[in-house]
Amino acid sequence: MQKNDLGIVLLAHGSRDVRWRAPVEAVARRVADLDPAVQVRCAYLELSQPDLQTATAELVASGARAVRVMPLFLGMGKHLREDLPGLLDQLRASHPQVPVELAAAVGEEPEVLDLIARLALKS
Repeated sequence: MQKNDLGIVLLAHGSRDVRWRAPVEAVARRVADLDPAVQVRCAYLELSQPDLQTATAELVASGARAVRVMPLFLGMGKHLREDLPGLLDQLRASHPQVPVELAAAVGEEPEVLDLIARLALKS
């Protein structure tokens, strides 16, 4: 698979406050800046649009031949443990020709934990 075949969905919780989306969209812009060949979309579990199904459908329609879902959550809480597996099953059923990979929650990545610790110590 080539990089331009990959679609990334940055999955966040969602909020009624539209300002809440700003950091999620900033991450998407940064991904696109770092690698313009990779398609990236934001998606939200609730209270915001687009949802995971819609964002994935946009990626597939734009030519993505594989999708990586990256949860922008600090840990594997109820949404990721209980809600996300069913949503991924729906994605795979809707797009059987497209492999869907689930990345670890960003808060479980050592680099993110290190950065948060450094920010906590920053004066």
